[in-house]
Amino acid sequence: MTIGNALDATAVLDGINAEVRPMLGEGRVARYIPALARVPIDQFGIALSGIGGDDAAAGDATTPFSIQSVSKLLGLTLALQAVGSALWERVGREPSGDPFNSLIQLEHEQGLPRNPFINAGAICVADQLVTSYGDPKQALLDLASRLCREPVAFDAEVARSERETGFRNAALVNFMKSFGRIRNDVDAVLDVYFHQCALVMNCRQMARAFGFLANEGVQPGSGEAIVTPRQARRINALMLTCGTYDAAGEFAFLIGLPCKSGVGGGIVAIAPRQLSLCVWSPGLDATGNSVAGRRALELFATRTGLSVF
Repeated sequence: MTIGNALDATAVLDGINAEVRPMLGEGRVARYIPALARVPIDQFGIALSGIGGDDAAAGDATTPFSIQSVSKLLGLTLALQAVGSALWERVGREPSGDPFNSLIQLEHEQGLPRNPFINAGAICVADQLVTSYGDPKQALLDLASRLCREPVAFDAEVARSERETGFRNAALVNFMKSFGRIRNDVDAVLDVYFHQCALVMNCRQMARAFGFLANEGVQPGSGEAIVTPRQARRINALMLTCGTYDAAGEFAFLIGLPCKSGVGGGIVAIAPRQLSLCVWSPGLDATGNSVAGRRALELFATRTGLSVF
């Protein structure tokens, strides 16, 4: 496949869309967040953005959705912009092997989160954003809007729903606070974290937004250096090993691309030096990853031959 050929890319995405459509309805939408429980399950979108400027999309690629944990990439990017490698003194870089909202390892490891993509790690990153930015929520909006070249917003209902039902996240931040791992007021940290998860984007926007991870830290189109080449490689490595919760090994085995998923049903995948890709379908498997989205990524990797291996 020639990614630079928009016709080829569109044909591939159209074929994937047609093949996964019969799967829609499999899995379950995220029910522990009431605002997400009402999202119709029979939707699927896919979009890619090549580093040379070629875009393609199929299905429900312009339907907005709550990006949830995919937003952890934005928080991590802002934290690295602010403090660089000092962030790794506060957050680890190892897969957890446990569910994304587990408290078990924090007890054994004295409040140090395993990686920035489990909830505890992302909350610790949010704490860094509160320290580093006068208005961290606006910083998140500004970064997301600049990357996708369109205004984006928080879904106020989702943010409120997250806060009203986020008892485990409240437990995580207070537990880390007891070990001295959280520096700011826990309510301020949770407010940033819940709003971050409530960002709303669509597949086209997401594919464009994370192009810098496919282009050694430089955002295609604008030429803006978002992170250093080294940081981009490190983020991709963490996506591959930790980005899809305790299914990361299966994603690496079947797809072979760095991925970051969210319980809103979105998954971002990166083909370094080639393109960024977003798939979305709200039906989730037992690990919290999109059923149709994962299958679409498998098909994409098979049909294009793109892999980091």
